[in-house]
Amino acid sequence: MIKTILSQTTADATSGTAKISPTFFSHARHTPDKQAIWCDGTTASYQELASLVCRWSNAMAQGGVKRGDHIGVMLPNSIEFAALMLVAADLGAVMVPLNTSLTPSAVHRAFEAAEVKHVVSTAALLKNLLTKSTTYRTDDSLPPDFSIADGLWLSVDKTIEDATLLADLLHGVASDAQPLNAAMEEDALILTMTSGSTGDPKPIILTQRTKFNRAHAAVELYGITENDRTLAATPLYHSLAERLVLIPLLTGGTSVLMQAFSPTAWLECVSQQNVTFTIAVSSQLKLTAGLLDDQDAIHRYDISSLRCIVSSSALLEHTVKSDLLKKFDCELHECYGASEIAIATNLDSIAAKSKLQSVGIPAPGVDIKIIGKNGEVVTKGEAGEIACKTSMLFGGYFKRPELTQTAMRGDYFRTGDMGRVDEDGFLYFLGRAKDIIICGGINIYPADIEEVVNEHASVLESAAFAFPDKHLGEVVAIAVVPVNKTEFNLRQLRFHCCERLADFQQPRNFFIVDELPRNSMGKLMKFQLVKTFSAHMP
Repeated sequence: MIKTILSQTTADATSGTAKISPTFFSHARHTPDKQAIWCDGTTASYQELASLVCRWSNAMAQGGVKRGDHIGVMLPNSIEFAALMLVAADLGAVMVPLNTSLTPSAVHRAFEAAEVKHVVSTAALLKNLLTKSTTYRTDDSLPPDFSIADGLWLSVDKTIEDATLLADLLHGVASDAQPLNAAMEEDALILTMTSGSTGDPKPIILTQRTKFNRAHAAVELYGITENDRTLAATPLYHSLAERLVLIPLLTGGTSVLMQAFSPTAWLECVSQQNVTFTIAVSSQLKLTAGLLDDQDAIHRYDISSLRCIVSSSALLEHTVKSDLLKKFDCELHECYGASEIAIATNLDSIAAKSKLQSVGIPAPGVDIKIIGKNGEVVTKGEAGEIACKTSMLFGGYFKRPELTQTAMRGDYFRTGDMGRVDEDGFLYFLGRAKDIIICGGINIYPADIEEVVNEHASVLESAAFAFPDKHLGEVVAIAVVPVNKTEFNLRQLRFHCCERLADFQQPRNFFIVDELPRNSMGKLMKFQLVKTFSAHMP
């Protein structure tokens, strides 16, 4: 079977020939007037979106974009961004979506690392980038005839010097243009950048097959159908939002896309757009649950349309998880995963009642092993590194074969996360391996410390991290966000820790902060805590 985002091809057993079963384009033919996508008041039917995709795909091909070319994308969440994913899938081109807040120098590093040839963005962002004629290439391993971003520069909104306006590009293409169907299943569709604002960019290859398998796995796991209205409320440069947009377009449902998240906007969107399914970042759900403490908010927003919510991207504190189970009258799931493997586990509402601190059992088609320091599989209940075997596996790190090889243990991807599996097969996430605190030779898992600290009524959230110590090597430090900073009593929290934690687990340093540092996906950046409080180190 050939699997691409826009079609599935299966071998006909009788004739031996390939049989094509289109997905998105078949929905455009059968339900042309159905709403395909909504984004902050702007909508497109299946027919309108399919027409845009076909015209754009043909126009870019005529403009010199070839199968395998890499397209740098810097766009806010929009219908154009969603359409461009389908355009790239049709062309067999590769999207390189980037955070729109990156500096020009960071963008250029990412362009070089991903060998970007074409650029699609807004006029305002394009103005901040260097012109096509400027040389910023530093990688001598690139082919000598390869120039970074020397192809098509496309503005989606306004005219800008040295760039083509999207409307002008589409002007010469017939409204009844047909798909090119130029892609193959092993073609890369998206290069997701794991860094870029700091450090060395590390592009992750997501092939057409991988993106299809990830969408299909979510459909099967959460029972998504053409009747669902699926909400994406995270940036589209991240694989989670990409998946949430593709899922409804492949199943004949409706994609609901928010330009920016706030708990109020999220509740309004769910209420007004009759959202039925979403995968949300855990920090988003925590903020939303907090808003629903207000009785006026409970009555103001009708969220009865929701049938299933999935928490993703970061560990959901079990106290918050319990709160969500009470406040949302729908299926509530939590998943564990990574950009390289997508969804690895699933914890549903029923299992959560007895396994509240777990992140669930392996998702269908996923096998999980916990491996020790020497690569051996440890016994159940013992902590080690989480390794996953899955059909949703990434295609490797772009032009980093040594890094890809290091990340694999046979067919299993080494996540760099620590965890343990209990006797019932449920996985417990213990934190990043690099965040483990080694105090006097004893491994201390931040999740164990944070769980106890967060149970205290005065604490909104916390983050435990390693703090250098000249006698023990490292000791536990913890950053605490109080519920009420003026009334917070550190002494009471210390007593609470003394009662609940072993001596070697006791936080030696407490830092009271207004908020924890997080990236745009809500993931905690503990390295920022170390950097921030380095002045306090002896």
